[in-house]
Amino acid sequence: MAGTGIEITWLGHATVHYRSPKGKSLLVDAWVEGNPACPEKSKSLPPIDLLLITHAHFDHFTDAVALARKHRPDVICNFETSLWLEQHGVEKVHGMNLGGTQELHGIRITMVQAIHSNSIPDGERLVPGGEACGYVISFEDGTRVYHTGDTAVFGDMKLIGELYRPSIAVLPIGDLFTMSPRDAAAAVRMIGAKTVIPIHHSTFPALTGTPEALRAALSDRPEIEVRTLEPGETARTRPASGPADRPIEGPPLAQSR
Repeated sequence: MAGTGIEITWLGHATVHYRSPKGKSLLVDAWVEGNPACPEKSKSLPPIDLLLITHAHFDHFTDAVALARKHRPDVICNFETSLWLEQHGVEKVHGMNLGGTQELHGIRITMVQAIHSNSIPDGERLVPGGEACGYVISFEDGTRVYHTGDTAVFGDMKLIGELYRPSIAVLPIGDLFTMSPRDAAAAVRMIGAKTVIPIHHSTFPALTGTPEALRAALSDRPEIEVRTLEPGETARTRPASGPADRPIEGPPLAQSR
């Protein structure tokens, strides 16, 4: 499957499935079964090779243990959450911390800062889950995706952009618990990605940020594509064989509807 590009499927809310150019399956933030935004047809996941966890709030973590036991993927998360998962019978857990990089299945995963709270639901109590994070995912063909996780905007996004030069940013816009569209637009300017896929919006009434508001906030930057996906929908990058940036195939969905 080399040379096929990357498939990025938004499963609703903050859960995203990536299929790599060589066919590896990567899931970020496991909330599927109880996710009201996830279509029923999308809940039957393919075998998962890598499971990444940005933090352990229920809307990112509820299905992590069940999916890890079912698919037996390599699980990447922060050190504190890795200990909790191991104590609950999850195998192949690779704890790490901010600034670190691991390579698994030919994909390099770098853990970067996010500004957000984090706690693990453990029965009827919440236990500390370490720091929330984002990831820079470097795929086999050189394409880099910055999956920010839940976060506020922060100045070091510019440094992350300069260090890793991601061509695609996947980031929250819902407001209240994460960035608003206005703040997300500032983040996009610092990151420097050519394509942005907004997530963590439209799931609950309290999440008022919209892709249209993000697009409006970036109206002076027509070279930046705001790629709006519906839950269950997939975007694909163009096939490539070298380390150059990979734009998403086709026109923005907002123009193609």
